[in-house]
Amino acid sequence: MKYPRSPKDTVGGIVYFGRMIDKIRLMNAGELHPELHANLGKGFDERASSLLGVTYENLRARVGEGGSDDEILTWCFQNGTQPSEEQIEIWNCFMLKRGWNDELSETLVRRKKESGLEARDDIQTMFQYIDADEGRG
Repeated sequence: MKYPRSPKDTVGGIVYFGRMIDKIRLMNAGELHPELHANLGKGFDERASSLLGVTYENLRARVGEGGSDDEILTWCFQNGTQPSEEQIEIWNCFMLKRGWNDELSETLVRRKKESGLEARDDIQTMFQYIDADEGRG
């Protein structure tokens, strides 16, 4: 079973989008790590779909048709909305800080404890947690 790429990685300058695409591809191939199945289309996936103005189900269907990350992002822009540079900057800053002094802080503390990472004071955001939990940090 595999994990998708880091949520910090960008496609078209947008964080998380590539991870969401990887999760869909891995799920379609039967290779997505089971820990990630329950939240498909929810949470960060739902937020990313909303940013692009497409439904997760439509995006999932488009990913199933194949194509590169950039081609799928272009499809999102054509069938949803294309965020401005400022909107992308706001999105990226917001997502990179999720879990740090916000409503996800308690979830981050709980997840770190569940994963045996509670001693890692350097993990202060959900993206940092995801990378550490999946062996990237």
